[in-house]
Order: sequence, then structure tokens, then C-alpha cells
Amino acid sequence: MKTRLLIAVAAVAFATCALGTTPTTLKLQKVGTTVPATTPVGGAPLASLELDPAMTAGDADSGDGGDLGGQPVVNRSIAHGHAGSNRMGNARRAKSHPELLGGFDGLNFHDQRYANGGNQFSVEPPDQGLCAGNGFVMESVNDVLAIYDNAGNRLVGPVDLNTFYGYPAAINRGTGAYGPSITDPSCYYDAGTQRWFQVVLTLDRIGTTSFLAGTNHLDIAVSQTADPTGAWNVYSLPVQNNGTQGTPDHGCTGGFCLGDYPHIGADAHAVFLTTNEFALFGPGFYGAQIYAISKQALASGGASPNVVLFNGGDPSIPAPAFTVWPAISSGGQYAGKQGGTEYLLSSDAVFYDSGTSNTIWLWSVSNTQAIDTAPTALTLNVSPLTVQQYAVPSSLARQKPGSTPLRDCFALTGCAPTYLGYPNIVYPAPRGMAVNDSRMQQVSYANGKLWGTLDTDVLLADGSHGSGINYFVINPNSGGVFANGTLALPDANLTYGAAAVTQSGRGVIAFTVVGPNDYPSAGYASLDAKIGAGEVHVAAAGAGPWDGFTGLPFFGSAPRWGDYGAAAADGNTIWTASEYIAQTCTLAQYLTAPLFQCGGTRGALGNWATRISAIGL
Repeated sequence: MKTRLLIAVAAVAFATCALGTTPTTLKLQKVGTTVPATTPVGGAPLASLELDPAMTAGDADSGDGGDLGGQPVVNRSIAHGHAGSNRMGNARRAKSHPELLGGFDGLNFHDQRYANGGNQFSVEPPDQGLCAGNGFVMESVNDVLAIYDNAGNRLVGPVDLNTFYGYPAAINRGTGAYGPSITDPSCYYDAGTQRWFQVVLTLDRIGTTSFLAGTNHLDIAVSQTADPTGAWNVYSLPVQNNGTQGTPDHGCTGGFCLGDYPHIGADAHAVFLTTNEFALFGPGFYGAQIYAISKQALASGGASPNVVLFNGGDPSIPAPAFTVWPAISSGGQYAGKQGGTEYLLSSDAVFYDSGTSNTIWLWSVSNTQAIDTAPTALTLNVSPLTVQQYAVPSSLARQKPGSTPLRDCFALTGCAPTYLGYPNIVYPAPRGMAVNDSRMQQVSYANGKLWGTLDTDVLLADGSHGSGINYFVINPNSGGVFANGTLALPDANLTYGAAAVTQSGRGVIAFTVVGPNDYPSAGYASLDAKIGAGEVHVAAAGAGPWDGFTGLPFFGSAPRWGDYGAAAADGNTIWTASEYIAQTCTLAQYLTAPLFQCGGTRGALGNWATRISAIGL
């Protein structure tokens, strides 16, 4: 029996604001083709250079370190404060899994680090880009991808993303040459065109050195058929927005903007990519950027599809534009009003010192049918919606104690210097694990409604603060809120929620479950427009604690987990992908040859994994 959660359906302040902002028109350039092919797995278990030097300023998305103007390279946060809890966790754990059709382990840290013959860096967190359709499931993480059939058989992969996009290896361990730095993969299967779309942020180097050149671009791969194992066209969209390579000049400090945190959506006529624009070499946030690209031109392999850019940092826009997430469509359902409309959602709690808000923002880009003939005729609108209060999570997530060989090796005098080549560092166990800030997460358009989630601070039963998931089901035509509530457990954190919904309006929220009694696990809950979220199910229980390098003082970054999760609807099946821990091993096993790999289940500096699940509705 499902548990009905308390749903606060708030009054809606809905005054549509048609903006007079004139978009910038750009041309996307086709730069080549690619075919995903498995690269060899191997290489030394540990190298003298494990982390990308250009990226070691660290990421910040967990809500515990990101004042505006801080210097992480990617996935920057602008959180200024932390809030008190907005409600107590009150969901139930399901005792059985009647809706779980099956699942399998996806990509993991070992795949990432040792793909392409080991010419990769150690990367944490993986992030999660999942898409599904036409009998295939495709998973992308930092910085590898794999393609599966619906039974979970891996057809291709791991493929390192540098190879997939036609670049030199991330690091050539024979010559020391660096390739471009790739991050934040996201993908989408479009049922209308029967094409697969994948996007990453790519940062160029100065030659083959580790130094960043400043230029950065969204690389977009589009399959040539409905089969993702075949050929793809590759396009490049410069996003440094400093007046070079056809970009507008947004005046970012240091001369180059950064197109951070890209995500993908689509309506009937256009593919939408959004970014958070920061200065790459200096302080400052410059507003989310919204790019609309001709979908038909992309699907047909056109040489230079039309692109329209709306600058969310334009002073005429009355809304704070941060992580404006575009909606993906379920089964070819699109909003047809006003000549075709794409909807997007964003939140604003990160802009306030309190870290709280009861407003989310409904964005829309209309007249998308004009993208090929009169691109400047597309129009941008934004409206505030009043919702249940949500809050930036204020604490790291506690973990269940268990075996942590990386942590243990660092603590032992005869281990870290001898085996890892690093100095001793003693730090507590179990370590706190990062949760998300309150930025909007995956958005879906299905059954005429808009569905979205974000992380929020909650009060746990023991009086500590934790993380839960706020969900929204919205009527985009009226601004009415069908369902709005908080999914939370009294004894564990739920974080990085991602919702996908079938054409009939039945959905699933995927997330990570972690707490003092739970190793990081892959979880899910049902979602519909009448009763909101259902009971918490665990699709795959974690086997041990997170034991990665981020958060160790030697590496100079905060603890990290994911930046986002993913879910995708394929008919009446929802595919989910969540980060979890699939392995555990002792220090003795960690130091058994081949070193640090515990039988091929982890790498020297990390043990994250992903779980892909099929849920029938």
C-alpha cells in the first residue's frame, strides 16, 4: 500500500511576464562524425598525476562552500547561506519492490579511470546522463559512456568521452600531453525524430599543456539513426561569450565566460541547452544562458543549424536565472501552444542569505516553429510560482560505518607514503558525504504537465539536519500547482532526485539514499499529480561506504558525490540511474595485486558506481 505524503498546494502568484529581450542568433558548426567503440581498459593502477591540474580548484555544488566569486572550475554554486529545516522526514520505506522490473550495475570509477588504456584522470563525482528508447539504454558519466540493450547487456563501452568526441586522450601517460577537458555529460532520446542527443562541456587547453586556453564549447553529438551504436554527427557551440568565435560579449571578468552545468531538453521544433554562466578566470555569475537549436537540422545532419541565445543575465529579465533546466518530452508529447513552446524551471533559494525560498520560476520559449525561418521571432517569458518553502541543505550526509581502505591507507604511516606516494592524513570515519544544493534538477513535460524536483533541507528524527526532495507538478498554462511536497525519510538522506514521467502522467523519482544506517544506495519513489510521491523503495542497496579522494585535505577540495541524477521514460517503463556504492573491500584486499582495484571493482582514489533500474508503471 502506498503512503500518501502531506502535500502543500500553495497559492500561485502567476503573472506572465512577456520579455522584450531580443535573442542573439548564432550558427552551430558541424565538426565531424563519430561511432562509439569500446576502448581498452588498463594502465598502471596509480600514476604520479591522477588529477587534472586545471580542475583541482575543486567543484562546489553541495551548498557548503560556494560564495559567489569562488574559484571552482566547473559546477559552481552561488549559495550564500543555509536554512533551518522546512519539515520533518515522514515517508515510509517500502517492504517490497513490486514495481521494480530489473536492474544492473552501470559505469563505475574503475571504468572511468582505466578506460582508453588508463589515459584518463581520476574523476569524482561521476554525474549522471541517462537516456532510453528504441530498445536501448545509454549512460554517460564523467568521463565515459556505455550503451546497453533493455536486458542490461553492454553493447558498447566503456568509451572515454575524449575518444567519442574525436579528441586526444585526457592525458597521454606516455608523452604527458593533455587533451581537452570534458565534463557534465547529459543525453536525451527524442521519440519525435528517433534521434539520440548528447551534450558535454569541453574546455580547451593551451596546446598540449595542462593550462586552460579560456575557450570552451558545448559539444553536441546527434545519432544519424535510431540506433545509438551507429554513427553520430558532432557539432560545436562556443560558449566563452567574449566576442570571439561568433559569440556575444557578456563582459566576464578575466576575459572568458564559462558555459557551466549544461543540460538538455526539447520541444517539437528545437533542442534546448542551458548553462550557468560564470567567469572562467575570475569571480562573478552572469546568469543562465538558454540556447535553442533547430531540431530538424540536427536530426538531418545539417551543416550549420540555427541557434537562438537568450541571455538570462540581461538586466531586463526580472527573474534570477540560475540552473534554468529545460524539460524533456515523454514519448513525443510536446506543447503546441503559441507556435510551439518549451518549458523550463528554476529555483532561487541560493540567491538569499537565509538559503530559503517559496518561489520557483516558470520559463517558456514560444514560437519555436520559427527556428528555421525567423529565429529572432522566438520569445522568452518568465513567471514566479508560489510553492511550499524549500531550503538549501545545511549538512553533509552521514554514512553507515564500513570498510574504507583509501581512508585507512592514508591514516597508516607504512601505507600512504609507501603505496600511494602521498603523505599521511588521519581523518574521521565514516566521512560526511555531499548532498546537492537547492538548484532545480531534471524537468519533464508529460500529460500536459510540468514535473520537477530539487533537494531541500529537512529535519531528521534525531534532531540533525538532512536532505530530502521537493517535487512539483505544475500546469504550465495557468501556473496551477497539482502537487507539491517533500519526500523525506526520518533516518536517512534522499538526494539528487530526478523525475521522469510516462505519457499518461505516471512518474518515478530516482535518488540516492544514504544515512547512518544506509550505505549509499539507489532509491526511487512513485510520483503522480494527485497524491504526489509514494513510498521510498531501494532498487539496489549499497555494499559499503563511499571512499573517494575528494574531501581529503591533500587534494584540496570539498567532499563530492553527484551533481545530478537521471531518469528517462520509454513507453510505460521508467529507467533510472543513480550513484551508489556497489563494492566493499578491506585494506588487505586493496593492497593485493593488482593494487588498489579490489578485483576490478574500484580504483586507487575512488569507489563510486551507478545503478540502472527499470520500473514498470
